[in-house]
Amino acid sequence: MPRKADPTKSGNNRIVASNRKARHNYSILETFEAGIQLVGTEVKSLRDGQASLADAFATVDDGEVWLRNVHIPEYHHGTWTNHAPRRNRKLLMHRKQIDQLIGRIRDGNLTLVPLSLYFSEGKVKVELALARGKEARDKRQDLARRDAQREITRELGRRAKGMT
Repeated sequence: MPRKADPTKSGNNRIVASNRKARHNYSILETFEAGIQLVGTEVKSLRDGQASLADAFATVDDGEVWLRNVHIPEYHHGTWTNHAPRRNRKLLMHRKQIDQLIGRIRDGNLTLVPLSLYFSEGKVKVELALARGKEARDKRQDLARRDAQREITRELGRRAKGMT
Protein backbone atom coordinates (compact mmCIF):
# COMPACT_ATOMS: atom_id res chain seq x y z
CA MET A 1 0.00 0.00 0.00
CA PRO A 2 1.54 3.36 -0.98
CA ARG A 3 2.22 5.88 1.71
CA LYS A 4 -0.22 8.75 1.47
CA ALA A 5 1.29 12.19 1.44
CA ASP A 6 0.09 14.83 3.87
CA PRO A 7 2.67 17.58 4.33
CA THR A 8 0.56 19.35 6.95
CA LYS A 9 0.29 16.34 9.27
CA SER A 10 3.46 16.88 11.31
CA GLY A 11 4.52 20.10 12.96
CA ASN A 12 8.13 20.00 11.74
CA ASN A 13 7.22 20.12 8.03
CA ARG A 14 7.80 23.30 6.07
CA ILE A 15 6.34 23.73 2.61
CA VAL A 16 8.85 25.29 0.23
CA ALA A 17 6.79 25.42 -2.98
CA SER A 18 3.30 24.40 -4.03
CA ASN A 19 1.68 23.94 -7.41
CA ARG A 20 -1.58 25.89 -7.07
CA LYS A 21 -2.64 25.45 -10.70
CA ALA A 22 -2.51 21.66 -10.43
CA ARG A 23 -5.81 21.38 -8.56
CA HIS A 24 -7.40 23.67 -11.13
CA ASN A 25 -6.11 21.84 -14.20
CA TYR A 26 -6.33 18.27 -12.91
CA SER A 27 -8.71 16.16 -10.89
CA ILE A 28 -6.60 14.52 -8.19
CA LEU A 29 -7.23 10.80 -7.71
CA GLU A 30 -4.49 9.78 -5.29
CA THR A 31 -1.44 11.37 -3.65
CA PHE A 32 1.97 9.92 -2.83
CA GLU A 33 5.03 11.08 -0.95
CA ALA A 34 8.45 10.59 -2.51
CA GLY A 35 11.99 11.52 -1.62
CA ILE A 36 14.01 13.50 -4.11
CA GLN A 37 17.67 13.08 -5.04
CA LEU A 38 19.37 16.48 -4.74
CA VAL A 39 22.86 17.95 -4.61
CA GLY A 40 24.05 20.14 -1.73
CA THR A 41 23.49 23.55 -3.29
CA GLU A 42 19.92 22.58 -4.23
CA VAL A 43 19.11 21.80 -0.60
CA LYS A 44 20.62 25.10 0.52
CA SER A 45 18.58 26.97 -2.07
CA LEU A 46 15.41 25.15 -0.91
CA ARG A 47 16.19 26.07 2.71
CA ASP A 48 16.12 29.69 1.54
CA GLY A 49 12.56 28.99 0.33
CA GLN A 50 13.28 29.27 -3.37
CA ALA A 51 11.64 26.85 -5.83
CA SER A 52 8.95 26.81 -8.49
CA LEU A 53 6.68 23.93 -9.49
CA ALA A 54 4.79 25.94 -12.10
CA ASP A 55 5.57 23.80 -15.17
CA ALA A 56 6.74 20.68 -13.36
CA PHE A 57 5.69 17.12 -14.11
CA ALA A 58 6.90 13.60 -13.34
CA THR A 59 7.61 10.73 -15.72
CA VAL A 60 8.45 7.07 -15.36
CA ASP A 61 11.43 6.07 -17.53
CA ASP A 62 13.07 2.63 -17.40
CA GLY A 63 11.45 1.81 -14.06
CA GLU A 64 12.56 5.06 -12.39
CA VAL A 65 10.46 8.11 -11.56
CA TRP A 66 11.91 11.47 -12.66
CA LEU A 67 10.82 14.97 -11.69
CA ARG A 68 11.20 17.30 -14.65
CA ASN A 69 11.11 21.05 -15.18
CA VAL A 70 11.27 22.03 -11.50
CA HIS A 71 13.10 25.33 -11.11
CA ILE A 72 15.42 25.50 -8.10
CA PRO A 73 17.55 28.64 -8.57
CA GLU A 74 21.29 28.54 -8.07
CA TYR A 75 22.48 29.04 -4.50
CA HIS A 76 23.61 32.65 -4.19
CA HIS A 77 26.67 31.73 -2.05
CA GLY A 78 27.60 28.84 -4.34
CA THR A 79 30.74 28.68 -6.41
CA TRP A 80 31.59 26.72 -9.54
CA THR A 81 29.95 23.69 -7.86
CA ASN A 82 26.46 25.21 -8.26
CA HIS A 83 23.73 23.11 -9.85
CA ALA A 84 21.76 23.58 -13.08
CA PRO A 85 18.41 25.21 -12.14
CA ARG A 86 16.13 23.02 -14.30
CA ARG A 87 17.89 19.66 -14.29
CA ASN A 88 15.96 16.37 -14.09
CA ARG A 89 15.82 14.98 -10.57
CA LYS A 90 15.27 11.36 -9.61
CA LEU A 91 12.45 10.58 -7.19
CA LEU A 92 13.01 7.95 -4.52
CA MET A 93 10.18 5.44 -4.19
CA HIS A 94 9.87 1.74 -3.43
CA ARG A 95 9.88 -0.65 -6.39
CA LYS A 96 6.35 -1.86 -5.57
CA GLN A 97 5.05 1.73 -5.59
CA ILE A 98 6.71 2.44 -8.93
CA ASP A 99 5.25 -0.71 -10.47
CA GLN A 100 1.76 0.24 -9.25
CA LEU A 101 2.18 3.74 -10.69
CA ILE A 102 3.31 2.39 -14.05
CA GLY A 103 0.23 0.15 -14.24
CA ARG A 104 -2.21 2.87 -13.22
CA ILE A 105 -0.70 5.46 -15.58
CA ARG A 106 -0.77 3.09 -18.52
CA ASP A 107 -4.28 1.71 -17.88
CA GLY A 108 -6.12 4.87 -16.86
CA ASN A 109 -4.55 7.52 -19.11
CA LEU A 110 -3.34 9.36 -16.00
CA THR A 111 -0.39 11.63 -15.29
CA LEU A 112 1.90 12.36 -12.34
CA VAL A 113 1.78 15.96 -11.13
CA PRO A 114 3.86 17.38 -8.26
CA LEU A 115 1.66 19.25 -5.78
CA SER A 116 4.18 20.50 -3.25
CA LEU A 117 7.83 20.44 -2.26
CA TYR A 118 8.52 20.41 1.49
CA PHE A 119 10.89 19.45 4.27
CA SER A 120 9.94 16.49 6.42
CA GLU A 121 12.23 15.79 9.36
CA GLY A 122 15.11 17.51 7.60
CA LYS A 123 14.68 15.72 4.27
CA VAL A 124 13.20 17.20 1.11
CA LYS A 125 10.02 15.43 -0.02
CA VAL A 126 7.68 15.94 -2.93
CA GLU A 127 3.94 15.32 -2.85
CA LEU A 128 2.95 13.64 -6.13
CA ALA A 129 -0.58 13.26 -7.38
CA LEU A 130 -1.97 10.69 -9.75
CA ALA A 131 -4.26 12.93 -11.75
CA ARG A 132 -6.53 13.15 -14.78
CA GLY A 133 -6.66 16.33 -16.83
CA LYS A 134 -9.82 18.43 -16.63
CA GLU A 135 -11.62 19.81 -19.63
CA ALA A 136 -12.66 23.46 -19.85
CA ARG A 137 -16.28 22.71 -18.95
CA ASP A 138 -15.18 20.81 -15.82
CA LYS A 139 -13.13 23.82 -14.72
CA ARG A 140 -16.13 26.13 -15.25
CA GLN A 141 -18.38 23.79 -13.25
CA ASP A 142 -15.87 23.77 -10.38
CA LEU A 143 -15.71 27.57 -10.39
CA ALA A 144 -19.51 27.85 -10.41
CA ARG A 145 -19.80 25.32 -7.57
CA ARG A 146 -17.19 27.21 -5.52
CA ASP A 147 -18.96 30.55 -6.10
CA ALA A 148 -22.32 29.08 -5.10
CA GLN A 149 -20.82 27.61 -1.93
CA ARG A 150 -19.23 30.97 -1.10
CA GLU A 151 -22.60 32.73 -1.49
CA ILE A 152 -24.29 30.17 0.76
CA THR A 153 -21.75 30.62 3.55
CA ARG A 154 -21.92 34.41 3.17
CA GLU A 155 -25.72 34.36 3.47
CA LEU A 156 -25.60 32.02 6.48
CA GLY A 157 -23.16 34.41 8.13
CA ARG A 158 -25.48 37.33 7.51
CA ARG A 159 -28.43 35.45 8.98
CA ALA A 160 -26.42 34.45 12.04
CA LYS A 161 -25.55 38.10 12.64
CA GLY A 162 -29.17 39.16 12.12
CA MET A 163 -28.41 41.35 9.10
CA THR A 164 -31.13 39.96 6.81
